[in-house]
Amino acid sequence: MKILFTNFHSNDGGGHVTYILSLARALSPVYDVTIATPPTGRLYRYAQSIPHVKVVEQWYTSRIQKMAPEVGRLRQHIKAARYDLIHINGSADHRHVMFACLGMAKRPALVWTKHNDHQVSSLGNRLRARLGTDHVIAVSDYVKGMLQQSAYRAKPITTIRHGIDTAYFAPVQPADKRHWRQQLFGSSLDDLIILGSAGGTDYDKGWLDLLAGLAALPAHERQQFRVVVAGAKPGPDKLQRVHGLNMQDYVVFPGLVDDVRPILGACDVGFVLSYREALSYACREVMALGLPALVSDVGGLPENVEHGTNGWIVPARTPDAIRGVLQRMLADRAMIARHGAAARAMAASDFAIQPFIDRTREVYHRALQRPSEH
Repeated sequence: MKILFTNFHSNDGGGHVTYILSLARALSPVYDVTIATPPTGRLYRYAQSIPHVKVVEQWYTSRIQKMAPEVGRLRQHIKAARYDLIHINGSADHRHVMFACLGMAKRPALVWTKHNDHQVSSLGNRLRARLGTDHVIAVSDYVKGMLQQSAYRAKPITTIRHGIDTAYFAPVQPADKRHWRQQLFGSSLDDLIILGSAGGTDYDKGWLDLLAGLAALPAHERQQFRVVVAGAKPGPDKLQRVHGLNMQDYVVFPGLVDDVRPILGACDVGFVLSYREALSYACREVMALGLPALVSDVGGLPENVEHGTNGWIVPARTPDAIRGVLQRMLADRAMIARHGAAARAMAASDFAIQPFIDRTREVYHRALQRPSEH
């Protein structure tokens, strides 16, 4: 099978990039795999290091002056390469692929993964559902529910949650944990509870709500916590919010990192307190590392966590609810270890990479068996 993966991100790309790289690594020994993506992005750079994977430069801009020649180049490439299937991963590349394939006597099967919880009611989505989609992959049941209320309901929709390498994301040794804590905070802080996130520093990731909940604790309780937030360094406006909470001495920002394990491995608890989230690789990585997850009740996030067993689910934007969970951690520190062990067990049984790969391949074969749609 010849497969083309498309993705429009010209920068980091977050979970979209992790998703495509996981599939490319697993499928390239068996299939002919190509990735078409902007040359400035993380996906382009990382994909070049995967054996047998071809990477081609492709932009997906919306301005008509650039879009028309981009679509033309993509069409020429698709026709020349004679792909069996194109796996699409965003709205911009979905648009380009749809236009590029229009009128082809025998076009590839088109599979689209919806990675986010953005609405799908626009005219563009209706056109892409009709003209540029054979099968849809939803990354959570929450996302599937959205799709079933849209024009995509006329197409097969399959929920396939993210799979991760649970051998790579595995609980760390105590000596490594102490070392990484030392690197982040200048001390191993063995007696403190460290909460960590690799979900980024955007406002809608909810990390400021965590700091607000922490700031609301009595001083003697607050002093028993520290926080680490990996992602783009926060700008002056965000740092002003941190100082406004008087939390500057409790949080560190290590910046963007290629490997999140030394960051999360230094922690006792992971958190993903987003205001919107389709599923979250960050949550699954935290749990695979043996950390309980503190998450908000939005989108597909609750599909990862069993409240009170391997983590905690709180309403989004609620520092008071977060404060209550933090106080429960202090009252029963052994609970953190129990929840962490349960998180790792769930990751090992439900988050493994191979079922994710196998179910995605099943979708590919189903899409290829729909010749009347082509």
